[in-house]
Amino acid sequence: MSGSRAIGRDVHFYLFSDPDKPLGGLRLNPSITAKVFLSMLETLIVASGRYRVTLRSTGYDLKPTDDALKPGDYDIRPYSRGVKIAITDEPCITRILSRTITGRDDFFRARIRERDGKCTITGVLNKGAYRNVWVGFEAAHVLPISSEQYWIQKGYSRWITNRVGERDTGINSSQNGLLMLSHVHQKFDSFSFSINPDDGYKIICFDEDDFGIDGRILESSSQESSGPAGVRDELLRWHFRQAVLANMRGAGEPLYEMDFPPGTDMMGEILSGPEPGKRMEAELFSRFGSVHIV
Repeated sequence: MSGSRAIGRDVHFYLFSDPDKPLGGLRLNPSITAKVFLSMLETLIVASGRYRVTLRSTGYDLKPTDDALKPGDYDIRPYSRGVKIAITDEPCITRILSRTITGRDDFFRARIRERDGKCTITGVLNKGAYRNVWVGFEAAHVLPISSEQYWIQKGYSRWITNRVGERDTGINSSQNGLLMLSHVHQKFDSFSFSINPDDGYKIICFDEDDFGIDGRILESSSQESSGPAGVRDELLRWHFRQAVLANMRGAGEPLYEMDFPPGTDMMGEILSGPEPGKRMEAELFSRFGSVHIV
């Protein structure tokens, strides 16, 4: 089964020329200001010229302010005739829960625990760290290990400054990871929230804020400015962009089931769910190892 990202949206946006067919939408949380919403639309909209965004109920153009975004319908209007406007067809990756499973991941997990010591999203401290007890805390990849081939093809290793040897792709660097509570990790991997490094590392929820994290700031010890082990801003930007694509374009990307208790027909659920081929590929890649540069 898969959930719907579109149900419960309080913001929808349209082309002015087609006011009955929404291009996408958004579930509103307090962290989403007018300025943030306009920057999100820049990710989604491909235009041959300038355009403006108007709140339909008032007829006023939206300005890039820090005022909270109002719920409602927003129309995208070109400033002049002949301007073509469309929604990007940029792909959104298929993401599964990025649990550590290989020997290479052991190093990643140890470095993340050493650097953070707490959930970097909620601020909850691991009081058992001195006894090496980490139950309930997980090292989460920003760009998942199941997409290592994608990582290599896009050259994302150029952002990693602490790789070890020529064969290290960098995907298991501490610069691509954050420590999170287990349930928060699942939300992160499903793109239900993200971190905007260009808005003071503010956490933005795209779903119900079940854990009270919307508007919080990423722990400073994990930020790039904290030192060479900090998570890279470019990778956080990548995750934030993916979250916008997953949640706001059209009806949104599928929300995959991640709870497979003992006895569950995991294979059957995946094959009967949305995009089974892409999901299965991600699952298999995650379980049977990553690509090494030779």
